[in-house]
Amino acid sequence: MANGGQWDQTSLPIRPGLYLNFVEQALAQITGGPRGVVGLPIFKYDGGVIEAGKFYTVVNEKEAHEQVGAANAAPITRVLAGGAAEVLIYAVPPAQVPETSEYDFVALRDAYEARQFNVFVYPGAVDAAEQDSTVAWTARNRKEGKHFATVFGGMAEEDQDPTVGNARSIRLADAYVVNLITGVVLGDGTELSSSEYAPYIAGLIAGTPINKSITYATLPISDVTKRLRNSEINEALTSGSLVLVHDGRNVKVEQGITTKSDEISRGKIRVMRARQAVATDIPATAKDRYIGKIDNNPAGQVTLIAAIKAYLETLETNNVLMNPVVALDPERESVGDCVFLTISYTEVDSMERIFLTINV
Repeated sequence: MANGGQWDQTSLPIRPGLYLNFVEQALAQITGGPRGVVGLPIFKYDGGVIEAGKFYTVVNEKEAHEQVGAANAAPITRVLAGGAAEVLIYAVPPAQVPETSEYDFVALRDAYEARQFNVFVYPGAVDAAEQDSTVAWTARNRKEGKHFATVFGGMAEEDQDPTVGNARSIRLADAYVVNLITGVVLGDGTELSSSEYAPYIAGLIAGTPINKSITYATLPISDVTKRLRNSEINEALTSGSLVLVHDGRNVKVEQGITTKSDEISRGKIRVMRARQAVATDIPATAKDRYIGKIDNNPAGQVTLIAAIKAYLETLETNNVLMNPVVALDPERESVGDCVFLTISYTEVDSMERIFLTINV
């Protein structure tokens, strides 16, 4: 696709664009684009002014109440409270199915493909089939060059048994997917399921800088609906579940992880967000400034390499990575209209496990 995607050396893409292949030894991170946009489909909007089948951007609570009605605004305000800069809502129309009130989830996901956002989340629970389809949609978009995270949660009864949430994490395993398994208690005593609180987590992820982690982030809630034992927390983390823990004073995110750790070191949200940055920003910059505008000769190649290196050095300055290297790929000749580059660096993670040996 024009903005870039994955490429296969046995079948090079035909369309002009900058194509990226991510391998563990050659990840690249780049900064520049907005990070705080959450995509949130809205199924109930009676009492508001929005129209079915249309997109709207919401940036504050007042707009949320006006757009969807005060009774339906909670998922939007939770996203904003989490820290997102804006919420891209879509007024989901009822599916055209006789004598039913079902929704066309395929159509709503297709609609979001033409929009830009960083994190996607449903306002509440969806069934297992839709969860699976959404994970496949997230993965397909990633392969085609559109990178975003997706956040899930479960129903209240599922939150009472962490093994159910863990099984969901294993089933939804993907490097760009986050699965919350903990229900919460708000300050006024209201209980929310993990799927109802997932919009807040989506806002927290979107609003956190790519050089920071959400691990140990303190949440504005009074308790969780089920406190887990140490062994249960360990099992949840091993399964790729996002767990909220009451530490005796506050409720915190135990560790900012995704449901899968194969493709990214230890499945960290911080690392995943940095990958999304490079996959979005380098192609966008290349499209605007380089594709079709500079010659594919040594001088042009040096210009491109220097530009990418400058972006990476900006990330290095901001503690996203260390020691970036950009060079022509020695295994593939850059001739004609094709340029092959290799990019490497050392990623920067947060201190999350500190081990002390005390000699007395």
